[in-house]
Amino acid sequence: MIKNIIGVIVGYAIFVISALALFKVSKHDPHADPTIIFAILTAVYGAVFSFIGGFAAQLVAGTANLKINYILAFIIAGFATFSFFKTAGNHWTQVLAIFIFAPMSIFGGLVYRRRKQN
Repeated sequence: MIKNIIGVIVGYAIFVISALALFKVSKHDPHADPTIIFAILTAVYGAVFSFIGGFAAQLVAGTANLKINYILAFIIAGFATFSFFKTAGNHWTQVLAIFIFAPMSIFGGLVYRRRKQN
């Protein structure tokens, strides 16, 4: 049980720290209107780190199912939904988190499970 909790925390930390780093280093406001190029790069970057977060969650937890990945995806989408309704400005980052990043965290766990089975 404790490994599952730590796995979710590790997966979420990977996602959040990478997102904070992207916006800090790029000096872009996540609630401002992005350029098309920056939005696409953010989508790819976020998808990669969400995948890594889901993979790492499984690696730490070592479970035989994807339950922790569904929990991780729910947390990612849940915070994004909360932020969507509570912040002003453009909500493009929250939409990406809900529809791309949360599912990619499940996919990361699925890939880990499939690799471990083979």
